[in-house]
Amino acid sequence: MSSSVKALGQARPLGAGLAPMTCCCSLATLQRWLPFLAWLPHYSLQWLRMDFIAGLSVGLTVIPQALAYAEVAGLPPQYGLYSAFMGCFVYFFLGTSRDVTLGPTAIMSLLVSSYTFHEPAYAVLLAFLSGCIQLAMGFLRLGFLLDFVSCPVIKGFTSAAAITIGFGQIKNLLGLQNIPRQFFLQVYHTFRNIGETRVGDAVLGLVCMLLLLLLKLMRDHTPRVHPEMPLGVRLSHGLVWTATTARNALVVSFAALVAYSFEVTGYQPFVLTGKIIKGLPSVLTPPFSATTANRTVSFTEMVQDMGVGLAVVPLMGLLESIAVAKSFASQNNYRINANQELLAIGLTNTLGSFVSSYPVTGSFGRTAVNAQSGVCTPAGGLLTGALVLLSLDYLTSLFYYIPKAALAAVIITAVAPLFDAKIVRTLWRVKRLDLLPLCVTFLLCFWEVQYGILAGTLVSALILLHSVARPNVQVSEGPALVLQPASGLHFPAVETLREAIETQALGASPPRCAVLECSHVCSIDYTVVLGLGELLEDFQRRGVTLAFVGLQVPVLHVLLSADLKGVLYFSTLEEAEKYLNQEPEPPPYNIRDDSVPEHKVALLKA
Repeated sequence: MSSSVKALGQARPLGAGLAPMTCCCSLATLQRWLPFLAWLPHYSLQWLRMDFIAGLSVGLTVIPQALAYAEVAGLPPQYGLYSAFMGCFVYFFLGTSRDVTLGPTAIMSLLVSSYTFHEPAYAVLLAFLSGCIQLAMGFLRLGFLLDFVSCPVIKGFTSAAAITIGFGQIKNLLGLQNIPRQFFLQVYHTFRNIGETRVGDAVLGLVCMLLLLLLKLMRDHTPRVHPEMPLGVRLSHGLVWTATTARNALVVSFAALVAYSFEVTGYQPFVLTGKIIKGLPSVLTPPFSATTANRTVSFTEMVQDMGVGLAVVPLMGLLESIAVAKSFASQNNYRINANQELLAIGLTNTLGSFVSSYPVTGSFGRTAVNAQSGVCTPAGGLLTGALVLLSLDYLTSLFYYIPKAALAAVIITAVAPLFDAKIVRTLWRVKRLDLLPLCVTFLLCFWEVQYGILAGTLVSALILLHSVARPNVQVSEGPALVLQPASGLHFPAVETLREAIETQALGASPPRCAVLECSHVCSIDYTVVLGLGELLEDFQRRGVTLAFVGLQVPVLHVLLSADLKGVLYFSTLEEAEKYLNQEPEPPPYNIRDDSVPEHKVALLKA
């Protein structure tokens, strides 16, 4: 990649070498909160050209996808477009990745469908509350909480979501009507009503899927263009690249043209998207109450109705967005600020709710288009957002003729890569126990998304806690019995450690001296100290010795502070074994905490 493309993250700090230290500090703080200030002064015409191409490519991708994802969310089509532009503008100011684009995604649309009952008021309020939660997490620097959702849980969820979303579009692909949205009922009624398939929708949907797949394969196998190639070759390459990158818009436009042709003849074999409200969304406060046919639902009742969705939606939004940002930052050799990304997506959802957006997150597919287009900075998103706004103002009358089968084809081809069939084989080779949270999440997500995610996270946490509570203790025979915990030592592991030591040393006939090798133990707590104290007393009663080797300084200070009796510590295993084999009387050392050297101690005795 050329140096002109590697833009974001490489710009020199503003005023480097010119401003005094106080100004630099304040400027650095300002750049941390507003990352665009770091690269904007160095913006060039080359960057502008690359960002223009990328913004146009993503814009042509997001418009048909936004219409399609609104269908997944169970909302009118215009809400997909309402959700597609705010992130482009907010991320320009707050984003730390040049590649990421924020907007509606298949997974977020599925979650919105699950928790908002296909009511726009609920969806917009969910965006506002999710944004507030994400902003709070960003300001409090709680991004580390996302690390507790393991990769098998994420893979299980995304694979189940791919199947749920993909199968949910079969009804539109075949032109079936009155199919429920619950997955198992959906499967049942789809197969039951398969005889009612509309031939026109089925043929058009399959043709659109075939075209999308062919254009994707063409883009993946198009050779790279080189400057020394003839002008005609470069122009043809650019034409092919543009057509394959904007394949969603191209195929949807083709399908709309076919549908319009039939409309002119007076015969319509397709189910169309229908009328879409024209114009930009009004700027309104989020609906803190909703009016149904029978009554007015209060804010408290709306929150209760959404339930755990208020936790699942913001967390999954953050997970998806940060995973996308980290993936492309790693590929393109730059770094992101995870907490700053939390602020960007949180503010996007909060402000988006004022223009009737539902919750959004980072899109992997559109981010890939952005990166492959050679984007240099988040400025490319400005053109993408402008295209969405122009489409709302001028193209909504044309969207009427888009067949639902074509949008279904766009969704199915977009979510298909989310299903990771290789992950099972990989986990089987690497760690088979990780298949448990994967399978639990995958299966339960077909029932209820929140149950799948929560159950998978719980299983992952139990596996983690089991490894903490039951650490492996390596036992080696030699001049003395040596026991070494293979991992850290925390309070749930005390009983396991005591049992192992007592079985190997005190359970022998006659009882044996032992050495506890603690080089892997970096910290201990009060419960561990009590357990070690009881263990030392057991050894003293049986007339044998327990010595410690490899204590790190923080652990050493804790043991000193606990005033344990008879603690013997040696800097090396050889010294400990030599001492235990000679079995002399322990010298009467009385070492205070403040006299302990930072690097090693020869012996401790209270």
